[in-house]
Amino acid sequence: MKSRRFRVVLSLVALTMVAACDGAGSEGGPSPTSTQTTTQPPDVSEHESGPESPITYGLQAPKGATQLGPLIRYRSSRLIAAYLPELKAAQAQKDAEARDKANEQASEGTPPTPTTPTPDTRPSDDSFKLLKDPPKPDSTISLMRIDGNPTDVVRRMLSQIAALLPDASIVTDDLSAYCRASQRRITSCRLDVRGTAQGDREIRVVLTVDPGNITTRTSGPSDLTHPVMTLSVEYVGEPRQGQLSRESNSLDGVKGIEDQPEKSGLIWPKMDEDAPSTSKLLNGWVAPTSATILLSGYHPRFVVITAKHAVDADVTAEQYVLGNSPNGRITKDVVEDLNEVSTTYTTRTKNGGTARATYVLSARGNYTVLFYDPATN
Repeated sequence: MKSRRFRVVLSLVALTMVAACDGAGSEGGPSPTSTQTTTQPPDVSEHESGPESPITYGLQAPKGATQLGPLIRYRSSRLIAAYLPELKAAQAQKDAEARDKANEQASEGTPPTPTTPTPDTRPSDDSFKLLKDPPKPDSTISLMRIDGNPTDVVRRMLSQIAALLPDASIVTDDLSAYCRASQRRITSCRLDVRGTAQGDREIRVVLTVDPGNITTRTSGPSDLTHPVMTLSVEYVGEPRQGQLSRESNSLDGVKGIEDQPEKSGLIWPKMDEDAPSTSKLLNGWVAPTSATILLSGYHPRFVVITAKHAVDADVTAEQYVLGNSPNGRITKDVVEDLNEVSTTYTTRTKNGGTARATYVLSARGNYTVLFYDPATN
């Protein structure tokens, strides 16, 4: 799977962000007047990770939540930019050595060693493989389905974040601090906070909860009519400094929620059914019939799928991002880490949004995770 050699021209182009265009389409579930055909959801239990599954910085999937697919780990654009000069220097040195060897062979009359074309197998080698110590991913995303009481699950997650960032003043007993509601029914939740974790590591944590489309009472495909929760953690300090110290794998001081009643009294709306797997998501994107949707969300917009063949999962990721690019130039970064190989494609849309897709090859399976983030005002 790693037989393709590192090609600096492609990697440097892949590490340059360019403008792209938005795809067209609708999302957020079928319209109130549409007619659906209820289908049996696929069995995705082999792709689930239960409570206490580690995420990052000591954070874990809380009791009552189930993670679908792998953790998404990738290098931020800031981290890539910090190490790109070093990568260019290493590639220049390698090219110089190759030229010297070719000149030596020519002077001795030795015919040059023919280059045998390498089959286009996937995934590629780590984009920073030429470096002695390639930079580790600084961004992690966990995608979870809430199977237990949503209020309790969200509060447990907030309690962990409060322990991780004790100076951030996280509210753990009032969902109205982070959740929007209509007639007391929650429509969405979002926490976006920065702070300093153990080891003086500056991080940003984003927590979201999507109950589904309350107008149509429809959840995203494969959500089992349950709310979905995303947790994103990114190191935002000086990129190189963040590589010097390891993140903590333990988290102390997490307070329970049992002795502290919830104050808002907000209600989680009940969904009647999931949207079909053929629904238009992510600005009109539709899942290929060869893939199985594991989880999806409307706010933020994401889809997790698994495919039988690795090449299908990778092509799906690449084509999704290319579909948002008018000139076909996108970023690409490959990370070999934690017994997994993750290939992340990214582009910025013409309206300032971001389309990102990560293909993960792991022992558990072949996964593709697609994201679309609209521009922030």
